[in-house]
Amino acid sequence: MAQESASPLQKSPVKPTVSSCYGHGWRQMWKYILELLLITAVSIFLSLPYAFLNDKNREPSMLDNITVKILFVEIGGPAAVALFSLVFIVLFDWPLEYGIAHTFLRAARGKAVKVKDMFEAFRNYWNAVLANILTVTIVAVGLVLLVVPGIYFGCKLAFVPYLVVEGKMEVVEAVKESWRLTRGHAFTVFLIGVVAIFIALGGLVFLGVGILLSIIWIRLASASLYHAVSPQQTPA
Repeated sequence: MAQESASPLQKSPVKPTVSSCYGHGWRQMWKYILELLLITAVSIFLSLPYAFLNDKNREPSMLDNITVKILFVEIGGPAAVALFSLVFIVLFDWPLEYGIAHTFLRAARGKAVKVKDMFEAFRNYWNAVLANILTVTIVAVGLVLLVVPGIYFGCKLAFVPYLVVEGKMEVVEAVKESWRLTRGHAFTVFLIGVVAIFIALGGLVFLGVGILLSIIWIRLASASLYHAVSPQQTPA
């Protein structure tokens, strides 16, 4: 796939606007479409254990019976399933999402993209786990405070995944830096999220492929905003 090169501290070609981020994301998507499709498909596959245990509408199978016996009878009932789901999300799914954000940032920056990049957060594992816990806690507190503060906090902390994985920052440092970098851009983060809703709805019309392309485009738009406001590094 084609690559774009950039020199250290070069000014980003992307402007920190909704249209520029989605436009850049659209162009980069087609340059890395095969790699990003594979990464998205792998991420969905890796989330199946959680979906499997929490899907109450499936017809029971032999595997279900084994799972039910282990989790409900031998370990401790529905609480065991809830505990497993929580552990799976916090210790695996959240760090994986940070790694996936990193792969899309590489695509936004015109760097080589490989499937193994989606596991990059595990190199800074505990900071990824703790950063997720801290950001979720901050946003949850904001949501309790009449919702709007929670949305604002979520926008201000949108860059934490990139800072933890790419910048190898510790938790508090990443939170503070995200807060600084989003100064003047929090509303853009919000608008990118609003536009993402309509793109996702459009993707549903085209079923499987449309949903995948929607996910890729939205992720690239978000990564493009960080690309636009953060210092540029030499591609690897």
